[in-house]
Amino acid sequence: MRRKTSRTSNSATPANPNTSVYTDCLASGRLQDPHQSTLTISPLTNIYTYDGSPTMAISAVSSHGSSSNTLHTYSRIERMRLWRHDALVQHQHETAAYIGDKILGLTNDPNDAFWLAQVYYHRGHYARARGLLMKRYLLDSSVACRYLAALCLSKLSKWQEALDLLGEKNPFRQEGSDETVIKNQDGGVKFEASMCYLRGVLFANLNKFDKAKECYKEALTIDAKCYEAFEQLISNNLMTAEEEWTFIQTLNFNGLIEEDVDFVKSLYITKLNKYKNALRFIEAETKLKNTYNLHDNTDLLLSKAELLFVQNRFRQCLEVTERILSIDQYKFNALPIHLACLHELNEKNKLFLISHDITERHPEEPVSWLSVGIYYLCIGKVAEARRYFSKASMMNPHFGPAWIGFAHSFAVEGEHDQAISAYTTAARLFQGTHLPSLFLGMQHLQLNNLVLANEYFNTAYELCKTDPLLLNELGVVAFHRLQLPEAINLFRSALTLAKETDSEERSWIATWANLGHAYRKLRMYDDALRYFSEVKRLSPRDPCVYAAIAMVHLSAHRAGDAVQYLHEALSLAPSDPIATDLLRRALEENAQFPFEVETNIQDISSDDDNILASINND
Repeated sequence: MRRKTSRTSNSATPANPNTSVYTDCLASGRLQDPHQSTLTISPLTNIYTYDGSPTMAISAVSSHGSSSNTLHTYSRIERMRLWRHDALVQHQHETAAYIGDKILGLTNDPNDAFWLAQVYYHRGHYARARGLLMKRYLLDSSVACRYLAALCLSKLSKWQEALDLLGEKNPFRQEGSDETVIKNQDGGVKFEASMCYLRGVLFANLNKFDKAKECYKEALTIDAKCYEAFEQLISNNLMTAEEEWTFIQTLNFNGLIEEDVDFVKSLYITKLNKYKNALRFIEAETKLKNTYNLHDNTDLLLSKAELLFVQNRFRQCLEVTERILSIDQYKFNALPIHLACLHELNEKNKLFLISHDITERHPEEPVSWLSVGIYYLCIGKVAEARRYFSKASMMNPHFGPAWIGFAHSFAVEGEHDQAISAYTTAARLFQGTHLPSLFLGMQHLQLNNLVLANEYFNTAYELCKTDPLLLNELGVVAFHRLQLPEAINLFRSALTLAKETDSEERSWIATWANLGHAYRKLRMYDDALRYFSEVKRLSPRDPCVYAAIAMVHLSAHRAGDAVQYLHEALSLAPSDPIATDLLRRALEENAQFPFEVETNIQDISSDDDNILASINND
């Protein structure tokens, strides 16, 4: 909601365009109050007072209805500061730097030094900005200056030097303190939270992800408005799905105005992992749309697309992402899921067009080269795809889709060792997601390393207990170990979860087939046929299911029925070697026993594992 403001409140409203941020260097040399933000204070503010606290600014000049008489009430320095500020806001950085340099020469004021450093930072002159702050000896007297200097060092990729400047721990927090959250009266983000966030970024770039996670969480604990820290936690999968939901429930939103708490909390809930608490997400989404009228908000639409993608409803997901891109054509965080849907649906032409467009307009974005890699993967040029996935990951080493795509490019060609190496790197970088461990298990399963496959699947299960695909893979391991009752329970659980999450039914054809094979191995032929009939309903043109049904009939010594289904299978896939071999056996048995009698003879199918594998790989 919009808050009412007076002329002396320094709020950056359309009627008050000249207000902005400031820095407060205490006269006594102490650190600035870390609970303060830089929001809504005029550049005219005098940063020194006798009691060591910042004074309130004069109401800034409005561009609407201002008069020359009003301007004459300001000194030359104040007028020049307004000039510098207006140039900065309007992105006239050369003007802001030129005037800012003259102001600093006239005043030698630390506040003006900070503002000039801000101008240099916005121009991309990070070393210059940091050098200015260092020469003015502002780092020990101002939180804002220390933060800006560390930010400059991070832009220069001097991670450890920036961390040394900030300190590895938050100096403003006392161990074991149970202080209540101090509300920020101006509505801005506290410097203390911003410094914790930056400290987390530095730890992440030093590959100290556990420390980075704690810093991001501390930033949000100090000030829940520090969305950058929340985004890093979520987008980099630093927490498991369970940890995310626990954290959001315990997060203290007391720093917000009471009427804003429910709104912000609902926004954050829509960003959480979609493998868990889908109903809570839908509830938050509905509230934001109906109560706060955010029907066409692209971030809400993206959260909806993520849920649809998890449910394997790729066509519906694509419709949502296309709607997002129609509103904001270059919303980069929506592109990975949009590209993944295009790949799943084999939309080669659309992939070509979008990859060509974004690489031409935004070659500096990693997702641009990810799109090229996905296009080449879709058309079967795996080596080219791998090269562009690698390029995207080098541009941003923490870009998860690029690492997963890079690993997939090895897996597609059956290069298991390289795929395992790439998935292992992804698992180390993105510790909160179960997907790299799941893919590692799949690779070891293909290599018939059942022990290692089971270990990785169990690791993935500890991270996420609600992914039907993971339960299916655990069931396959149990099947190969001849732990058939356990395999059946896992396959059933996978199908139950898929139904509960409203997942696309056709995505679980393999699980229905696996369940049928498990019952066949237990010689429960009627149950096996029931599940294979479900597979046939979902995929009537799949030759493997007809071969599997024939195998059940052959095992039950119903050779005539087996021959019928095998002819159906071969009509769909005439060169299928498994169906051909089974047909030969069925014809031999049918000739030997023309009058079929159902009996519990020994299961004769030695090719069941091959058929299971072929169905799984379909």
